[in-house]
Amino acid sequence: MDNERIEWAVASCASPGETTSGDLHLVTTFPGGALAAVVDGLGHGAEATAAAQAALDVLAAHAEEPVITLVERCHAALKTTRGAVMTVVSFNFDESTMSAVGIGNVETVLLRADNAAVPRCESVLQRGGIVGDQLPAMRACVFPVQPYDVLLFATDGIHEGFWERVVAADPLPRLVNQILEQSFRGSDDALVLAIRYLGKPRD
Repeated sequence: MDNERIEWAVASCASPGETTSGDLHLVTTFPGGALAAVVDGLGHGAEATAAAQAALDVLAAHAEEPVITLVERCHAALKTTRGAVMTVVSFNFDESTMSAVGIGNVETVLLRADNAAVPRCESVLQRGGIVGDQLPAMRACVFPVQPYDVLLFATDGIHEGFWERVVAADPLPRLVNQILEQSFRGSDDALVLAIRYLGKPRD
Protein backbone atom coordinates (compact mmCIF):
# COMPACT_ATOMS: atom_id res chain seq x y z
CA MET A 1 0.00 0.00 0.00
CA ASP A 2 1.35 3.40 -0.96
CA ASN A 3 0.27 4.87 2.37
CA GLU A 4 2.76 2.52 4.03
CA ARG A 5 5.59 4.42 2.36
CA ILE A 6 5.21 7.53 4.51
CA GLU A 7 3.99 8.51 7.93
CA TRP A 8 3.13 12.02 9.03
CA ALA A 9 1.93 14.30 11.80
CA VAL A 10 0.84 17.94 12.03
CA ALA A 11 0.45 20.56 14.75
CA SER A 12 -1.10 23.98 14.31
CA CYS A 13 -2.74 26.89 16.06
CA ALA A 14 -4.60 30.03 15.04
CA SER A 15 -3.32 33.53 15.59
CA PRO A 16 -4.29 34.83 19.05
CA GLY A 17 -7.82 36.18 18.93
CA GLU A 18 -8.82 34.15 15.86
CA THR A 19 -11.02 31.06 15.84
CA THR A 20 -9.75 29.63 12.53
CA SER A 21 -6.30 29.35 11.01
CA GLY A 22 -5.29 30.28 7.48
CA ASP A 23 -2.39 27.81 7.63
CA LEU A 24 -3.56 24.48 6.21
CA HIS A 25 -1.98 21.25 5.01
CA LEU A 26 -2.61 18.32 2.69
CA VAL A 27 -1.08 14.85 2.61
CA THR A 28 -2.54 12.40 0.12
CA THR A 29 -1.33 9.38 -1.83
CA PHE A 30 -1.79 8.42 -5.46
CA PRO A 31 -0.54 5.40 -7.42
CA GLY A 32 3.23 5.40 -7.13
CA GLY A 33 3.56 8.46 -4.97
CA ALA A 34 2.27 11.00 -2.46
CA LEU A 35 1.59 14.71 -2.43
CA ALA A 36 2.24 16.94 0.56
CA ALA A 37 1.60 20.67 0.79
CA VAL A 38 1.43 23.48 3.32
CA VAL A 39 -0.53 26.57 2.32
CA ASP A 40 -0.54 29.87 4.23
CA GLY A 41 -3.42 32.15 3.25
CA LEU A 42 -2.29 35.78 3.45
CA GLY A 43 -3.10 37.44 6.75
CA HIS A 44 -5.32 35.52 9.12
CA GLY A 45 -8.97 34.92 9.87
CA ALA A 46 -11.76 33.62 7.64
CA GLU A 47 -10.48 35.13 4.36
CA ALA A 48 -7.05 33.58 4.85
CA THR A 49 -8.67 30.22 5.57
CA ALA A 50 -10.82 30.48 2.44
CA ALA A 51 -7.77 31.19 0.25
CA ALA A 52 -5.81 28.28 1.71
CA GLN A 53 -8.75 25.90 1.40
CA ALA A 54 -9.28 26.85 -2.24
CA ALA A 55 -5.67 25.85 -2.92
CA LEU A 56 -6.02 22.55 -1.07
CA ASP A 57 -9.14 21.69 -3.07
CA VAL A 58 -7.16 22.11 -6.30
CA LEU A 59 -4.20 20.10 -5.02
CA ALA A 60 -6.39 17.24 -3.81
CA ALA A 61 -8.18 17.05 -7.15
CA HIS A 62 -4.96 16.86 -9.19
CA ALA A 63 -2.51 15.25 -6.74
CA GLU A 64 -0.68 13.14 -9.32
CA GLU A 65 0.33 16.12 -11.51
CA PRO A 66 3.79 17.78 -11.48
CA VAL A 67 4.33 20.31 -8.71
CA ILE A 68 4.76 23.30 -11.04
CA THR A 69 1.50 22.46 -12.81
CA LEU A 70 -0.19 22.23 -9.42
CA VAL A 71 1.03 25.67 -8.35
CA GLU A 72 -0.12 27.14 -11.67
CA ARG A 73 -3.58 25.59 -11.14
CA CYS A 74 -3.69 27.08 -7.65
CA HIS A 75 -2.64 30.47 -9.00
CA ALA A 76 -5.61 30.51 -11.39
CA ALA A 77 -8.02 29.36 -8.67
CA LEU A 78 -6.86 31.94 -6.10
CA LYS A 79 -7.15 35.06 -8.25
CA THR A 80 -10.43 36.03 -6.58
CA THR A 81 -9.01 35.49 -3.07
CA ARG A 82 -6.42 37.37 -1.05
CA GLY A 83 -3.81 34.82 -2.20
CA ALA A 84 -1.44 32.49 -0.43
CA VAL A 85 2.10 31.22 -0.15
CA MET A 86 2.84 27.51 -0.28
CA THR A 87 5.30 24.68 -0.59
CA VAL A 88 4.25 21.63 -2.60
CA VAL A 89 6.19 18.34 -2.54
CA SER A 90 5.53 15.23 -4.62
CA PHE A 91 7.12 11.89 -3.68
CA ASN A 92 7.94 9.36 -6.39
CA PHE A 93 8.05 6.04 -4.58
CA ASP A 94 9.46 4.05 -7.49
CA GLU A 95 12.45 6.37 -7.89
CA SER A 96 12.85 7.27 -4.17
CA THR A 97 12.83 10.98 -4.99
CA MET A 98 10.77 14.02 -4.14
CA SER A 99 10.20 17.10 -6.27
CA ALA A 100 9.39 20.39 -4.59
CA VAL A 101 8.52 23.99 -5.32
CA GLY A 102 8.10 26.78 -2.76
CA ILE A 103 6.41 30.15 -3.33
CA GLY A 104 6.80 32.50 -0.39
CA ASN A 105 7.92 31.80 3.13
CA VAL A 106 6.83 28.29 4.07
CA GLU A 107 10.20 27.02 5.30
CA THR A 108 10.76 23.41 4.26
CA VAL A 109 13.76 21.24 5.11
CA LEU A 110 14.74 17.62 4.54
CA LEU A 111 16.59 16.05 7.47
CA ARG A 112 18.67 13.01 6.63
CA ALA A 113 18.28 9.94 8.80
CA ASP A 114 21.92 9.06 8.19
CA ASN A 115 23.95 11.17 10.61
CA ALA A 116 26.97 10.85 8.32
CA ALA A 117 25.12 12.27 5.31
CA VAL A 118 26.57 15.42 3.74
CA PRO A 119 24.75 17.71 3.81
CA ARG A 120 22.78 16.64 6.86
CA CYS A 121 19.93 19.00 5.96
CA GLU A 122 18.68 20.31 2.62
CA SER A 123 16.25 23.19 2.13
CA VAL A 124 13.57 23.69 -0.49
CA LEU A 125 14.24 26.95 -2.35
CA GLN A 126 11.70 29.62 -1.45
CA ARG A 127 10.95 31.88 -4.41
CA GLY A 128 9.31 35.26 -3.87
CA GLY A 129 5.72 35.71 -5.01
CA ILE A 130 2.10 35.23 -4.06
CA VAL A 131 -0.04 32.44 -5.47
CA GLY A 132 -3.13 34.15 -6.86
CA ASP A 133 -1.35 37.45 -7.50
CA GLN A 134 2.14 37.15 -8.98
CA LEU A 135 4.15 34.01 -9.65
CA PRO A 136 7.91 33.97 -10.18
CA ALA A 137 9.66 31.82 -12.74
CA MET A 138 9.49 28.35 -11.25
CA ARG A 139 11.78 25.35 -11.31
CA ALA A 140 11.20 22.23 -9.27
CA CYS A 141 13.98 21.01 -6.97
CA VAL A 142 14.47 17.23 -6.96
CA PHE A 143 15.96 15.42 -3.96
CA PRO A 144 16.76 11.76 -3.42
CA VAL A 145 15.12 10.37 -0.30
CA GLN A 146 16.27 7.48 1.86
CA PRO A 147 14.33 5.45 4.42
CA TYR A 148 13.56 7.44 7.59
CA ASP A 149 14.52 10.84 6.17
CA VAL A 150 12.16 13.46 7.63
CA LEU A 151 10.64 16.34 5.70
CA LEU A 152 9.59 19.33 7.80
CA PHE A 153 7.37 22.25 6.78
CA ALA A 154 6.70 25.34 8.91
CA THR A 155 4.76 28.50 8.17
CA ASP A 156 6.00 31.95 9.15
CA GLY A 157 4.24 31.75 12.50
CA ILE A 158 7.20 29.55 13.46
CA HIS A 159 10.66 31.01 14.05
CA GLU A 160 13.29 30.43 11.36
CA GLY A 161 15.76 27.68 12.17
CA PHE A 162 13.04 25.72 13.98
CA TRP A 163 14.59 22.46 12.82
CA GLU A 164 18.04 22.96 14.35
CA ARG A 165 17.21 21.20 17.64
CA VAL A 166 15.01 18.51 16.12
CA VAL A 167 15.76 14.85 16.78
CA ALA A 168 14.62 13.31 13.50
CA ALA A 169 14.20 9.84 15.05
CA ASP A 170 11.56 11.09 17.52
CA PRO A 171 7.94 10.03 17.01
CA LEU A 172 6.43 12.55 14.63
CA PRO A 173 3.55 13.70 16.88
CA ARG A 174 6.07 14.53 19.61
CA LEU A 175 8.35 16.25 17.11
CA VAL A 176 5.72 18.60 15.62
CA ASN A 177 4.23 19.51 18.97
CA GLN A 178 7.67 20.26 20.37
CA ILE A 179 8.47 22.57 17.46
CA LEU A 180 5.14 24.38 17.87
CA GLU A 181 5.68 24.79 21.60
CA GLN A 182 9.29 25.96 21.36
CA SER A 183 9.23 28.05 18.16
CA PHE A 184 5.75 29.64 17.94
CA ARG A 185 6.07 33.39 17.38
CA GLY A 186 2.75 34.07 19.11
CA SER A 187 1.57 36.70 16.65
CA ASP A 188 0.31 34.77 13.61
CA ASP A 189 -1.22 31.48 12.53
CA ALA A 190 1.30 28.64 12.72
CA LEU A 191 1.55 25.12 11.35
CA VAL A 192 4.21 22.41 11.44
CA LEU A 193 3.98 19.31 9.22
CA ALA A 194 6.43 16.40 9.43
CA ILE A 195 6.63 13.48 6.99
CA ARG A 196 8.87 10.47 7.40
CA TYR A 197 9.74 8.52 4.26
CA LEU A 198 9.65 4.83 5.13
CA GLY A 199 11.03 3.38 1.91
CA LYS A 200 9.73 0.21 0.32
CA PRO A 201 7.21 -1.76 2.36
CA ARG A 202 8.42 -4.99 3.89
CA ASP A 203 7.20 -8.27 2.42
